[in-house]
Amino acid sequence: MNGRIGVLCGGPSAEREISLRSGKGIHEALGSQGFPAVLVELPQNVARIPEELRKADLTCAFIALHGPFGEDGTIQGILENLKIPYTGSSVEASRYAMDKASCRLRWLAAKLPVPKAVLADPINASARAEEFSFPLVVKPAAQGSSYGMSIVDSAGELPRAMEEASRYGDRILLEEYLPGPELTVGILEDEPLPVIQIVPKRRFYDFIAKYTPGMTEYLVPAPLPGELTRQVQELARAAHEALGCRSFSRVDLILVANRGPVLLELNTVPGMTATSLLPKAAKAACIDFPELCRRMLAPALHPPVTAGADP
Repeated sequence: MNGRIGVLCGGPSAEREISLRSGKGIHEALGSQGFPAVLVELPQNVARIPEELRKADLTCAFIALHGPFGEDGTIQGILENLKIPYTGSSVEASRYAMDKASCRLRWLAAKLPVPKAVLADPINASARAEEFSFPLVVKPAAQGSSYGMSIVDSAGELPRAMEEASRYGDRILLEEYLPGPELTVGILEDEPLPVIQIVPKRRFYDFIAKYTPGMTEYLVPAPLPGELTRQVQELARAAHEALGCRSFSRVDLILVANRGPVLLELNTVPGMTATSLLPKAAKAACIDFPELCRRMLAPALHPPVTAGADP
């Protein structure tokens, strides 16, 4: 192809370093296949980013920006204003997925299973927590990589958990704690990949467990009966569709005894590092990392022609 594919990484979020690692891997994978890819490390100063993108003179953007700005529709909106096609979900779908409260509402409207949850702030947290039994989960309403997330075993632990979550925004979610195996399903070309079971060596799949080699065991494919595997995959596909996601995502679930699989979150820009889950699922489907990157890029290179558009 003519032109340049910009692999966008860095940016202003708390997940900047993870983004840089994802971006480097994607850039190398695309280059190995002959794509004219350039690594575009975006600054932390958001005001400078549109001009940096204009100067980069891109034909297409592969988004490898994690967390707020990269996954909440902001960079997607900037790219649309610059008329640069990009990978992954639209502005609207990205906003829904990044905001955990909005995401839950969309899933509830689609009659999909989600944990009980409420929004809280430091002032009303104790009163809202009375709606739950302990333990409960406290997490920012719009953050990734488990930043600011805690499992709280008693009311006395709540203030510290709220303080930690509030470091990443003033909208905080209190969520029922659901015990059970943690599962994730990658979506590629709008179809589910093999299910992965996540077995962390910590209490839950936190930042350390996610990004420290050896801290988590991944069972790929997950050791589930065939019918349950299909149920989990179909639920993940339904979650992807309910938010209006396109091409790829990663859906996190928990398998609850006597309740079945329950949706937790959806990632529109999944990690692409050595320990990341989407590449693991793709590998189980005999799709290597360069091929995975090619398939994620393809819809942005060849966007569908809308009705009434010139041929």
